[in-house]
Amino acid sequence: MTIYPAIDIKGGRCVRLTQGLADQETVYFDNPADVALSFKQAGGAWVHVVDLDGAFTGVPQNLVQVQAITAVGLKVELGGGLRTRAGVERAFAMGVSRVVIGTRASESESFVGELVQAFGDRIAVGIDAKNGRVAVKGWVDTTGTGALDLARRMSALGVAMIIYTDIGTDGMMTGPNLPAQEAMAKAVSGKTQIIASGGVSRLSDVAALNALSKRQANLHGVIIGKAIYEKRFTVADALGVAV
Repeated sequence: MTIYPAIDIKGGRCVRLTQGLADQETVYFDNPADVALSFKQAGGAWVHVVDLDGAFTGVPQNLVQVQAITAVGLKVELGGGLRTRAGVERAFAMGVSRVVIGTRASESESFVGELVQAFGDRIAVGIDAKNGRVAVKGWVDTTGTGALDLARRMSALGVAMIIYTDIGTDGMMTGPNLPAQEAMAKAVSGKTQIIASGGVSRLSDVAALNALSKRQANLHGVIIGKAIYEKRFTVADALGVAV
């Protein structure tokens, strides 16, 4: 199972939001690239980056910081405000390995389909759910769309990777919603991989998801944020568990 340590950028700094609330912000580091370098030195291969300002405004806002992170040499998975093809192409030109389409995926299946046709498995879809319903625009709005229904449609379009965030657990340090993650993995074609996000707070959570990935082979990875910043465990610890 692949470990994706997370860097959320707001105002150019590395922060974490509790359940995506802009007024529940904790600033951890001023330089996100330094954080990425520490992840690389710990043995990480990927970093999951979210431009929070982009997610809220709909337009990428922290590209200078993203560019600095790509220069570190990790493979970068980027989300937040990528709602046009031009924005996606700009991210790739900066060295981003994979982009995450969130809000636009729930608005336009044709947009996602065109990106998949053009860029293949470099396109991921982020599905963020609150009580099973898709939340968009930086989790400000909750739609009437069911998360599993959207995932099935994305899988049918050929989307290779879905990042599924359970908002109720995100940043709460209470453990991941394992039944929800398993249901998501089962809902899609085996060719569509799932990255779990939300709630990981201890190494036993990583171990539980890793065990689930043995039973549900398309559970590909896990995003870990606050637990690392709060020093519950290290990236190296997580890599040692996810075998």
